Amino acid sequence: MPETARRDVFQAIADPTRRQIIELVARKAMNLNAIAEKFSISRPAISQHIKILEECGIIEIETIGRERYCKVQTQSLVPAFLWLEQYQQQWEERLESFGKYVQKLQSKHKKQKNEQHKQ
Repeated sequence: MPETARRDVFQAIADPTRRQIIELVARKAMNLNAIAEKFSISRPAISQHIKILEECGIIEIETIGRERYCKVQTQSLVPAFLWLEQYQQQWEERLESFGKYVQKLQSKHKKQKNEQHKQ
């Protein structure tokens, strides 16, 4: 990816490791070493993930003394939440419709079964 390209929240949350980092840091601010200790990948790999999260504005890094602490900027996740939210009602309607269809099939099947027993 070219250096000039702006990353967005969707690129950040696309990776499972970055989602785990967000979950960890959302609970409390953590230094880079504490984050890296939670994963079985290299420290440079974790640093790269954190760099991407920082470029996307999801994580802010604050230097306190010699330590660098990461904290989540939750407002940066709002675009992803809003994008997903627009599909929530659509999926709920589809699931409800599917549930009604399954009930209709079960009722039809039960009715056929009862008719067979009567014969």
